Amino acid sequence: MKIILDCDPGHDDALAILLAARHLDVMGITTVHGNQTLEKVTANALKVLEFSGLTAIPVRKGCDRPLAQPARHAPEIHGQSGLDGPTLPDPATQPQPEHAVEWIIETVMKTDGITLVATGPLTNVGLALRREPRLAGRLTQISLMGGSLTLGNATPAAEFNILCDPEAAHIVFTSGVPIKMVGLNLTHQAEAGAAEIGRIRDRGNRTGHIVVELLDFFTRQLRTLFGLEGAHLHDPCAVAWLIDPTLIDARPLHVGVELRGEQTRGMTVCDYRHLRASVTGMTGMEGIRRGQPPNAEVGLRLDAPRFFDLLIGTLAQYP
Repeated sequence: MKIILDCDPGHDDALAILLAARHLDVMGITTVHGNQTLEKVTANALKVLEFSGLTAIPVRKGCDRPLAQPARHAPEIHGQSGLDGPTLPDPATQPQPEHAVEWIIETVMKTDGITLVATGPLTNVGLALRREPRLAGRLTQISLMGGSLTLGNATPAAEFNILCDPEAAHIVFTSGVPIKMVGLNLTHQAEAGAAEIGRIRDRGNRTGHIVVELLDFFTRQLRTLFGLEGAHLHDPCAVAWLIDPTLIDARPLHVGVELRGEQTRGMTVCDYRHLRASVTGMTGMEGIRRGQPPNAEVGLRLDAPRFFDLLIGTLAQYP
């Protein structure tokens, strides 16, 4: 599968890169503001490619701010570099000169069968779709980490990636491109605790050692801030779904992005009124479809043991 990986590394983005590069044809990585500034996340993408021996994958910088609001970052989660934990040298390689949005448009318009994987704010993707409406008919699908069927994390209602640029997210969800949505309700099931981190450590390879240092820092931050005992590996889920679709149980739902609510801006409003209680865990007037037709496959359940087998087995393949 040919993919473009649009990301904002970020600890879990780093794992998404490592997972994708061993199983999918990564045509390029594009970076976007999010977990840290554009300059920092771009440097982080290059660092990941360098320590894992993946420097043949080109990197291009994208948008450094959202479409209609100031940028926001998450140093309290990912540290001042955006990839705190291991001591990594400054990258020796440089990003390609083209802007990510222009490159995405050019590449998708001339290449059949591209899937776009988005694990950060959707500014690059939304802007590309706005500048070239024909893109929607060219993309095979978009697999994105963002939103939630239930609760948010950046606010009670909104997940971080969507809240960083709700206008861009609205463009993506109304574009008509087939969408796979991996939200917090699913990614919280991908919790790397002491057992999973220990399995990575036991492999004994250099890349695995760096990943352990990344996850140790990530876990400490999440424990300090939220009392969690493990690290939620959000972004690799959007990649794993493409590698093995049986890992995720999903349902077609209509997803809207709230743009104006004082308390709910950035919320992904998922209409699952027609789903049975056995699927959602909630009772109500399920069984009859209401509202607008589905525009996304929304992940509900993750086969976590098999997900970690895939991820840890992949990391073991690195130097």
